Amino acid sequence: MKKVALITGSSRGIGAATALRLASEGYNICVNFLKNKKIAEKVVTKISVLGSKAIAIQADVSAEEDVKRLFKAIDREMGQLDVLVNNAGILLPQTRVESMTAERINRILTTNVTGYFLCSREAVKRMSTKHGGTGGVIINVSSAAARIGSGGEYVDYAASKGAIDTFTIGLANEIAAEKIRVNGVRPGFIYTAIHADGGEPDRVDRIKHQLPLLRGGQPEEVAAAIAWLVSDESSYTTGAFIEVSGGR
Repeated sequence: MKKVALITGSSRGIGAATALRLASEGYNICVNFLKNKKIAEKVVTKISVLGSKAIAIQADVSAEEDVKRLFKAIDREMGQLDVLVNNAGILLPQTRVESMTAERINRILTTNVTGYFLCSREAVKRMSTKHGGTGGVIINVSSAAARIGSGGEYVDYAASKGAIDTFTIGLANEIAAEKIRVNGVRPGFIYTAIHADGGEPDRVDRIKHQLPLLRGGQPEEVAAAIAWLVSDESSYTTGAFIEVSGGR
C-alpha cells in the first residue's frame, strides 16, 4: 500500500514541486490550497499521470477548524497519514519594522507559525505510537531568512521562520521516541511566485549575483532535499536542517 503525504500550500511553488516529487516516488498526495482550486486541480492531474492518487483540499492552515477538517478529510479519503510537509506561508510587501502594523505582524505569525503548530498537532495525533500510530515524518519549510534577518524587507517573515526553526528542534526532541522524525529545510532565493506577493517579482534576479553559486534556485531543488529527509535514507536524522540557499 502506498504511503500518504500531505503538503500544505501545494498548489504552486515549492509545495507543488514537492507534491510531484513525492508522487514520483510512490506517495499518494493530499494537495492543500487556500484559494485557487483550479491550479490545485492541475497539480492533482499531474500526480495522477505519475500513477499516484491525489486529492485537493481547501483549508486555511491558520484557522483551527479548517485544519481539523483537512485532516479528517485525509482520514476519510486517503487513510493513514505518513508524511506532513508544512509549507504553506505568506509574505507581505517589503517594508521596514517602523512601518509595520499589529495586523500585518499577526497575520504573518498566524499563518507561518500557528499553521505549522496546528498541522503538526493533528499529524502527531495520527502518527505517534503513543496514539496507536506507526510513526511518520514531519518536514518544516523554513527559510534562509531565519539566519539573515531580511532587514529592510521582511523582518516579520524572517522572525516567523526563526520561530519555525526553534519549533522544529523542540518538536523533534519531543516526539523522537514515538517514531516521528522532524526536520527542516531552509530555502534561499528560489524562483517562485511568493516574491510577487512581496512586491518584487524579479527579486531573485536582482540578488542572485551576490550568492556564491551566482544563481537563484528552483523549487525542484528544494523538493529534492525534502524528499531525502522524508526517505529512509535519512532514518537517523531528526531535528536537523538542510540549507538550500546557494551558499548564502
